[in-house]
Amino acid sequence: MGKEKKLTGLIPTMSGGTRTILNPFKEVAEFKNGTFHFSFLACLKWMERQGKTLFGDHFRIFTDDHPIIYKLLVYAIADVENTTRQGIDLKKGILLNGPVGVGKSALMTLISFFFPSEKQYQLKPTREINFELEKEGYKVIGKYSEGSYMLVNNQHVPKVWCFDDLGIEQPLKYFGNDCQVMAEILLSRYDLFVSKRMLTHLTTNLSASEIEQRYGNRIRSRMREMFNLIAFDKNTEDKRN
Repeated sequence: MGKEKKLTGLIPTMSGGTRTILNPFKEVAEFKNGTFHFSFLACLKWMERQGKTLFGDHFRIFTDDHPIIYKLLVYAIADVENTTRQGIDLKKGILLNGPVGVGKSALMTLISFFFPSEKQYQLKPTREINFELEKEGYKVIGKYSEGSYMLVNNQHVPKVWCFDDLGIEQPLKYFGNDCQVMAEILLSRYDLFVSKRMLTHLTTNLSASEIEQRYGNRIRSRMREMFNLIAFDKNTEDKRN
């Protein structure tokens, strides 16, 4: 990963005025023959600058994380050749797995800038969804599933969400009934993934077996269909130390 890599991304298909957040294409890519040609090194430098703006001057991009970032970038810009080479399916979402403190949330925040407008997303901490359930009840499940659409060019398109820190939320009792709200949201979004190609992204520090223990085999099975697993090494150190 030491040498500069050229990534190739298709032009976003949406017309002007629909982009949720500005993308950095002019700063990190050269437009030739109808295609953006991205410089991996320029992308890294842009992400570090933007990270310092969003998270503080202490933020930095670590060399050890370059392989992870490369996979996320080629996915975001829909680089078919390189996603195929990396074993990444563009029809699935991203499950970013790694130990506590390795920068999963920060990277997913920064990568969102590289997506076309209709696929840009917000990070939503799962524990906040628990709080919403306590205030709003079961309609929260619909808010993040069948009610999760946005208007783009006068068409309703599925809204992409990145649910942050899956597993940190606590099981709740709602009117005496046990409720695993994230399990219900993921099951609902799975149905919409199958029928409407609704994409979902997740970050978590849970292993596959821990996910199954927490949410059941049904969730784990559907997650295999919904997500590309991109994982930090389990021995990656906490960058906040």
